[in-house]
Amino acid sequence: MLNNIGLPGLLLIAVVVLVLFGKGKVSALMGEVGKGITAFKKGVNDGTKEIETQSAEAAKDVTPTEKDKV
Repeated sequence: MLNNIGLPGLLLIAVVVLVLFGKGKVSALMGEVGKGITAFKKGVNDGTKEIETQSAEAAKDVTPTEKDKV
C-alpha cells in the first residue's frame, strides 16, 4: 500500500500537515526529532566504546594456563 504513494502523494501529505499544524509547530517538531536522532547516535557510539573498552580489559586479564603453554 505505501509503495504506491510516490512524490505527488508525499507533497500532498506535506501540504496537509503544514496547513493543519502551521509552520512553527512543524519546525519545532523537526527540531525535536533532530535532537532525538543526535542523542540516539551519541548513545550508540558510547555503547560501542564501552564494549570495546570492556573487551580490551577482559583480553588483558586473561592469563595463559598450563594447557595453553604446550
